[in-house]
Amino acid sequence: MLDFNVRLIAWQRAQGRHDLPWQVTDPYRVWLSEIMLQQTQVDTVIPYYQRFLARFPDIASLAEATQDEVMALWSGLGYYARGRNLHAAARQIIDRHGGVFPREIEAIIALPGIGRSTASAIAVFAFGQRYAILDGNVKRVLCRCFGIDGWPGEAAVEQRLWSQAEALLPVDDVVAYTQGLMDLGATLCRRSRPDCPACPFAGDCLAQRQGRQAELPAARARKALPEKTTRMLILLHAGAVLLEKRPASGIWGGLWSLPEGDPADDVLALARRLGVTAGSGTDLAMLTHAFSHYRLRIFPSVLPVEKLGPRAEAPGRVWLSLADALGAALPTPVRKILLGLPEPGTPAES
Repeated sequence: MLDFNVRLIAWQRAQGRHDLPWQVTDPYRVWLSEIMLQQTQVDTVIPYYQRFLARFPDIASLAEATQDEVMALWSGLGYYARGRNLHAAARQIIDRHGGVFPREIEAIIALPGIGRSTASAIAVFAFGQRYAILDGNVKRVLCRCFGIDGWPGEAAVEQRLWSQAEALLPVDDVVAYTQGLMDLGATLCRRSRPDCPACPFAGDCLAQRQGRQAELPAARARKALPEKTTRMLILLHAGAVLLEKRPASGIWGGLWSLPEGDPADDVLALARRLGVTAGSGTDLAMLTHAFSHYRLRIFPSVLPVEKLGPRAEAPGRVWLSLADALGAALPTPVRKILLGLPEPGTPAES
């Protein structure tokens, strides 16, 4: 398809998306949107993006914030390393670039949390520069249109996709072209139920001609997700609940969570290890949370605290009212547990 980029630009101008809140040339807003859109759909991102901008309208305000303030607004969006990297990058822009978002692609890639495709998207939308992108939507469009076999996460397949993306890049109208690739993948060339009749490449797309839309792009070989289990303690004292700060690395890094232990251990013994003497409690319903590489089964237990020891006030721990706890940076399942706590005096299901 020698006229691929011409047809895509024409389609984007007539049928593409033109009212997304980040379709501006402000590098900060473009950068924020590109980070939030990594592995997350537009409809999910928009309310988070708007709340984030209202609280942190520019790089300086983001850099001045604490990580807890940033992560509280990121809570529920998932892939929390993105929020920590965004905060670290803002401070790096202040320290190394005088508070001005860098224009050079090498400097953009050097910022925490930014890879080749994200850097290219920022360079295109914020500065009108000519770079190819290769996010999930674009990979799907290219695999289908040009019949590229193999799992896109495989190095050889990804390299072929990069070569194809760069070969198709137009000399002019790169913003409309790049937006068109994203729009086509998001609105027509969807993972399931693609709208092939409405596609500007209907009749030319190799996947459509060969009836291979469901096969392309090829999926990664599926493996059964391993399971892990944990006990979460909801320790309640004078209307407050105990939260612990998660380590900076690993799952839910930097977020506030409930104390954890082995589900096989006695819950009162777990509480004592935290420096807390607790009375008999109630086990809540088990819930499951899926990560990309394993499934976590959570067994929550509510315990009334009778006495606090010194360790209960150790660094990295905080007692907050339920209202304040729900306003903190919490992992999604922890927020769900706290929201589902029974009212005082109401028996919980065991």
